[in-house]
Amino acid sequence: MSWRPQLVVNGDDFGFTPDVNSGIVEAHRRGILTATTLMANGDAFDDAVRLARETPSLDVGCHLVLIGGRSLTFGKPLPATVAELLHALVHREIPIYEELAAQTRHIIATGIRPTHLDTHKHTHLAPPVLDAVVRISRHFAIPWVRCPFDFPMRALGTPLRTRLVSRALGLMQGRFRRVLAAHGCRGTDHFAGFQLTGRVGCDALASLAEALPEGVTELMCHPGHCGDALRQAPTRLKESRERELQALTAPETRQALERHNIDLVNYSQLG
Repeated sequence: MSWRPQLVVNGDDFGFTPDVNSGIVEAHRRGILTATTLMANGDAFDDAVRLARETPSLDVGCHLVLIGGRSLTFGKPLPATVAELLHALVHREIPIYEELAAQTRHIIATGIRPTHLDTHKHTHLAPPVLDAVVRISRHFAIPWVRCPFDFPMRALGTPLRTRLVSRALGLMQGRFRRVLAAHGCRGTDHFAGFQLTGRVGCDALASLAEALPEGVTELMCHPGHCGDALRQAPTRLKESRERELQALTAPETRQALERHNIDLVNYSQLG
C-alpha cells in the first residue's frame, strides 16, 4: 500500500439520464473523477455504455438498483422508496439475488468488465441485500464492494439529522465488513460522501483532502449537467449535480489534492 493517501472518486448514477452521463464523463476527462457505477435499468443505459466505450480510462462498476425504475426480471416497477423496499423485503416480494444478478449480466453483456459494486440508496446496508451482493461479487469475480460508512470528519454545513444518521449507520460497520471478509470481498479502508450528498463543492473537497486518512478512501459523488431530462427525473439531486461537476473540475480542487500528497486511483489500479 502506498504511504500516500489514495482516493477513488466515484460518480454514481451512470445511465440515469444523458445529462448525468455527460457530466460524469466530463468530471473524469477534465477533473478528478476516476470511476463510476452504471445503472443497468437506467433510462440512459445505452448512452452510458457508448460513453464508457469512448472513455476506456474511466473505471466502470455496477450501481445495483432495488429502488426506482423497472425490474429486469419481472418487468414491473421496483419499489419507489426505501419504505416500500423494506416492506417488499419483509414480505419477500422481490427475488433480490436474481434481480441484481440480472442487472450485472446486462452490464457484462455489453462488453464492460465491472471492477466494483455498490447499490442505489445504499440498499446493501440491509442484510438480505448485502447477502445477495456478496454472492454476486463472488460469482462474477467483481471483488470490490462499497463500504458506505463515512470516516469521521467535519463535513461543512451537514444538517444535524444527516450527521446522526451517519453515526447510526456506523454501528453496522463491524458486521458489514465481517460479511465482506467471509466472502472474500474487498472494501476500501475509508469512505466519504454520505454526509456530503448534494453538497460537494470546492470547500468541501478541500476539507476532505486535508482530513483524508492513510490508506484507500472512496469518495461518492453525483456530478451531472442539469438539463431537461434530469429536471424531469424522479430525484432530489438536480442543480446540485452541476455544482459538483464544477467542483470536481476546478483547478483548485486538484491543487488541494496535490498539496496533501493524495494519489488519485481507480479500482483497476488497486487490483
